[in-house]
Amino acid sequence: MPRPITATLHLAAFDNNLQVIRRQAPGAKVWSVVKANAYGHGLKHVWRSLANTDGFALLDLAEAVLLRESGWQGPILLLEGFFQPEDLALVDRYQLTTAVHSDWQLAAIADARLTAPLNIYLKLNSGMNRLGFAPDRIRSVWQQAQGIANIGAMTLMSHFATADEARGVTQQMATIDRAAADLPLPRCLANSAATLWHPDTHGSWVRPGIILYGASPSGNSADIAATGLQATMSLRSEIIAVQTLKSGDCVGYGWRYTASAVQRIGIVACGYADGYPRHAQSGTPIWVDGVLTRTVGTVSMDMLAVDLTPCPQAAIGAEVELWGRHLPVDDVAAAAGTLGYELLTALTPRVPVEAGA
Repeated sequence: MPRPITATLHLAAFDNNLQVIRRQAPGAKVWSVVKANAYGHGLKHVWRSLANTDGFALLDLAEAVLLRESGWQGPILLLEGFFQPEDLALVDRYQLTTAVHSDWQLAAIADARLTAPLNIYLKLNSGMNRLGFAPDRIRSVWQQAQGIANIGAMTLMSHFATADEARGVTQQMATIDRAAADLPLPRCLANSAATLWHPDTHGSWVRPGIILYGASPSGNSADIAATGLQATMSLRSEIIAVQTLKSGDCVGYGWRYTASAVQRIGIVACGYADGYPRHAQSGTPIWVDGVLTRTVGTVSMDMLAVDLTPCPQAAIGAEVELWGRHLPVDDVAAAAGTLGYELLTALTPRVPVEAGA
């Protein structure tokens, strides 16, 4: 028998989440962000469940090629653009839309031999200070791009740093409006947080990521509880052993948990080599045999321990949900001092992935 850990994909939840997004941004088209192998879900497993999207956005040329060769004929956006001038051969061949954030990319497009002009997303650095042209240059860059025969349609693109926080998007929107007020370009600005909470950013396209997968851009599951978003992944395993501790007995590497009384603990077939966070402390929530309980001790490479006090009926073979429909991934991540984004994308290849209801 195989090891009992499995990541179950709830494929119907993808279409549900896409519908939620359309209700939040009814006037915009949707780029479904499937970077990082669809946030750890497996692009090949999930893209058809998002086939009602208007386009897919990602980073990796290989993933763009996978989508095309799997049958997707709609738009595909390279969020960071191309990385070498030689990449333009594939961008052209597979009819991809590319972000342009640097002068060298404009020069490469101008010099390339293409079969048709490329649609581009002109990236404005509105304060994130990662990629993009400075606000005082965006008009001249747009004018330069207009003169390049290899460039077709253009869209203005930017990215928000604090859309999920109290500071919101006011400062960056002011920068965008000042820099691009008179540019006759459609806009694509809104990430997941802006899509949910800042309708003034929606523009022509929104590009949601984490909310497609039923997790919160703020890291707080309560912030999306009323939206109708559904978890798209349940990471499940089983109890493979039970230990009865005496008062003073310790658990796991470093003996970082000590029983204060007689206590039953369960050993779960899941560890950091599966993608569960090693830094998760005792007390991280976990769902065992239908009951919410907590982890105890240090997470090992292949196993972790859970407190069975709230679920005395639990025995070997009892079902465990590490995160999913019963336990939001954001709650696990918050207890571990990280975000649901990291947990989903950190799932390792040794965890079998299966489609489920």
